Amino acid sequence: MSRARLSLLSASILLAACGSDDPFGTNDPVTQTFDITSTNGLLATKIAWESAMASGDLTDLGGSIGLTAAAPGGLSKASLAQPTGLVMNVLEKVPFGPDEFNCFPSGTFSISGDVENPLTLTADDTFTVLYTMCDDGNGEVVDGQIDFTVGDFTGDLQGGVYMLAMDAIVTNLQVITGSDTLTHNGDTALTLDTTDAPFIDAGTSGTSMTIDSNASSETLMNFQSSQTVDGAQQNLPYTMSASGTIDTTQLSGVVRYSTPLQFSGEGADYPSAGVLLVEGANSSARLTAVDNVNVMLELDVNGDGVVDQTIETTWVGLTT
Repeated sequence: MSRARLSLLSASILLAACGSDDPFGTNDPVTQTFDITSTNGLLATKIAWESAMASGDLTDLGGSIGLTAAAPGGLSKASLAQPTGLVMNVLEKVPFGPDEFNCFPSGTFSISGDVENPLTLTADDTFTVLYTMCDDGNGEVVDGQIDFTVGDFTGDLQGGVYMLAMDAIVTNLQVITGSDTLTHNGDTALTLDTTDAPFIDAGTSGTSMTIDSNASSETLMNFQSSQTVDGAQQNLPYTMSASGTIDTTQLSGVVRYSTPLQFSGEGADYPSAGVLLVEGANSSARLTAVDNVNVMLELDVNGDGVVDQTIETTWVGLTT
């Protein structure tokens, strides 16, 4: 991944809650207010799925300082980036920055911060990344700021084997494409465990993240996600789970999502197993992965626990 490109800006994800006593959001104090019906159930499920994916994409925020990266494909999964480039260069100076870098073909980004010890990370180390209309040649221009604070770090940064926890504050981070502008504001906590690399375990959690686009505005609340990817196996098996609450201008109310059965799949494919539960006001929609092509949606529109309607579609049909 290029230094400037953040996968949170695409609409794909990964998985189950790290660093929380409530991994599936069951204690979320926000009340669901949207009535899921046979007319809007598919739309509500699509939005909940995309919200879960967006929270998982936040795992890759660390890519902006050279600590994580996203694997290519239909789903954006965490992969190991050797932190020997950008982050190691700046850590040779204590404190450092702002060091400015050119984006190609245009724009710049800078990184600054203060670390206790050179060539490693320590609790309370800070980084600030500032993008100024940074065009990395991949069809996206990035503008805005991310502030990081390290919470915990153990392992070998230079060797790429470590456990890392850090908080990130995103301020007016815009991703500008030919058809849309996505603006992100909010907070998230990131975790990354590469001690069993190439097996990667990554997660995010946060209290609020707002993503504004040209057509709508979504606010993720009390969200969590986690993912694992086994890079030692040729088929790259992964798992993913997520939970949270979404308030969006696309729906006239609030819904909550969770994964009572974690998703799993291989490589860049959509999940071949797993369940996403979307809860509205005395109503719900249950999305089940039949395989990596097909999904089944079961609607309970009156909250009595009985399926009122079943919709069979595909992952592509759900997400487009």
